[in-house]
Amino acid sequence: MAADSRLRVKKIDTVTHIEFVDRSILDEANIQKIGEEIAKIIEVEAKPKLLISFANVDHLSSSALSMLIAINSKMKAPKNGELRLANIDPQLYEVFVITRLNKLFKILPTTEDAMKSLA
Repeated sequence: MAADSRLRVKKIDTVTHIEFVDRSILDEANIQKIGEEIAKIIEVEAKPKLLISFANVDHLSSSALSMLIAINSKMKAPKNGELRLANIDPQLYEVFVITRLNKLFKILPTTEDAMKSLA
């Protein structure tokens, strides 16, 4: 990843584990960059398995949620990939519940749970 990347990415077996560098994902330019970086990761994998950890994240903008929805769509067709979200702060999780995105995404409490579900 680029030096100015807003992501920490590591490959664990067949799973690409992504963590956000920033506590708040609010800035439009950063959100676009994050979306592009994740899209590149999806493109190079035949059947991508992504785990996105929100361990450091306190705030997400609606644009960040839109970016996650777009990533979810890219994962599904034609890639037939799997996406898991993990370590979402309870206050942040409320946003997923209110927007009903908890129904769209597979959200697990911990990285370990998410890794097991992708194995």
